[in-house]
Amino acid sequence: MANVRTIRRRIRSVQSTAKITKAMQMIAASKMRFAQLATLAGRPYAEKIENVLSDLAAQP
Repeated sequence: MANVRTIRRRIRSVQSTAKITKAMQMIAASKMRFAQLATLAGRPYAEKIENVLSDLAAQP
């Protein structure tokens, strides 16, 4: 059986890893939100380009 010191060290290690993981999740969520906003901001331009290209393709 592991002694108390080893168990406490392991608990601290797991807690530290959990903190790092939570920070990484927060950073990833922030980056994802920024990417979503950028995509939404670019959508009107993409739709306009699509309309222009379809109009050009429809011309004889």
